[in-house]
Formats: sequence, structure tokens, C-alpha cells
Amino acid sequence: MTMTGLRTTSIPADPGPKPRDEELDLFGLTHMGKVRKNNQDHFLLCTVHPQVLVHGTSLPMPEELPLRGQRLATIMLVADGVGSGAGGGEASQLAVETITRYVSSSLRSYHAAGQAHGGEFEEALRTAAIEAHTAVKAEAASRAEPSRMATTLTLAIVTWPWVYVVQVGDSRCYHYLNGKLRQVTRDQTMAQALVDEGALPADRLASSPFSHVLVSAIGGESATPVVSRLDIRDRNSVLLLCSDGLTKHVSDAEIAERTGAMQSSEQLCRSLLELALERGGSDNITILSGRAPA
Repeated sequence: MTMTGLRTTSIPADPGPKPRDEELDLFGLTHMGKVRKNNQDHFLLCTVHPQVLVHGTSLPMPEELPLRGQRLATIMLVADGVGSGAGGGEASQLAVETITRYVSSSLRSYHAAGQAHGGEFEEALRTAAIEAHTAVKAEAASRAEPSRMATTLTLAIVTWPWVYVVQVGDSRCYHYLNGKLRQVTRDQTMAQALVDEGALPADRLASSPFSHVLVSAIGGESATPVVSRLDIRDRNSVLLLCSDGLTKHVSDAEIAERTGAMQSSEQLCRSLLELALERGGSDNITILSGRAPA
């Protein structure tokens, strides 16, 4: 099955000024839920900057030097460990750590983002996902006893005014703008594959026994990273990433309603978590929200 990323076709000429660090409204949380005995979800929410490390100087006040450069990117990442036992949680942690190391050692690739050679940046993101896949498989193979280690990976990297989204598995990235919520990612599940092939009606997808059976996972039999790109120069945009512990209990319409009424990213995440828990909290729940309100 061939999967392609969603791309923006209309590109306004002027992206406007990049939001300052203090304008960013970012928040993330993770919760074990009410049924599971441990939390196999991991997340990362951070900004990336060039930085000067002073190892020695004769200057009297080196702390007043401009040691941190302008923000290159904002990173939002959710990894939902697959399977019972400790393997899923270890896989999601290793995936987040591997992605972070790759990103921090490849800062120059950000300069290609949003430019004429943006495909170079997209390929770097696919490579990062495959490196995480390789790292998890290698860790599982190195153990004395066979171990199942796998995780989803949903990664959003903002390099103003673009967001690049990497998808492996069925965690999700949503984009909310002017009252409309759009699912940017596509679930890599057997049920979704059956819908795509016309073998399962779309209205039966959620109730299908295959709706949470992954056909692509970091550390699984196959990992197929899909990279999407969208334009968020409109300052009313909100990005929301979550594990399926949220979407098992909360509909897209309800996510849209709560996002439209949000007071802050923290308030939105806590509100959605509370709703999922009220309805049973059958899985680990991770929610990240990011915006730069005008």
C-alpha cells in the first residue's frame, strides 16, 4: 500500500514575522488512565536553538553575551508504546531519545525547511524515523529473551511558517483553524487500510476489530514514515497531538469544540484529559497542544 503525505498547494508570499519565544503557548501531559497498570506513552515538547557554550573568557560578565540564538524549530512528539509488559514503554522512550539525538546533531537540515529544496528536509525526517525504528529493533534483538518492542511515532516540527509532520502508527496530529478541525495524519491501521482498499465501509471503521491493529510501527515488522507539510502562518492555528487513549473516548467534534473554546494550551489538554477519564480512560492518554496566538 502506497501512502502519501498531505501538502499545502496555496502558498502566500509573505509569512509575516515569526512568533517570539514568549508568544508560544505550549503544553503537554501524559496520564496512565484508569485501567492500565503502567504508562507506556512518552512525549517531547521543546524548542531548538543554536547555542554558544563558553569554556573560558576574560570578559567580566559572560552571562550577558547573546549565548542562545533565534529559535530554529519547535518540536512536538508523541510515542505510544505497543503491547503489554515493559517493552512498549521502553520502545517509546528509546524512540523519543533517538529522534532527539538525531535532531540535535542535524541542525543544518533546518535551513532547508520551507525553501526550494524542502524535500531534503522531509527526507531527513524520514531518516530520523527509520533510525528510531532501527534502534528499537536492535535493542529488542540484543536481549537474552525475545522481546516485543514497538511504538507509534507522531512528530510535528515547526519551522515557521511550515509544520512538518512525521507519522508512524495511529497516534494523531490535528490542525485547528477558524472553527474547523482537520486530522493531518492518517492512521496506519489494518482497518484504515481496508477502508482505503474499499473492502470496509468508512462508517464501520471505528467499530472494526482491526481499528487498532497497526500495519506500521517503530520497532514492528514494518515502519513506513509518512511526511506531511502544512502552512500555519495564520496565528489562529492550533496544533494538537495525542495518543489513541484520547481518541478512543473523545470524538473529533468534541476535540474541535473544546479547542474552539480554549483559554490556553494547558487548559485545553487538561479539559480533554478529564473528558477521556470520565468516559473510562481505558488506555494511556497523552495530549500536546501548541499555538502562537496573535
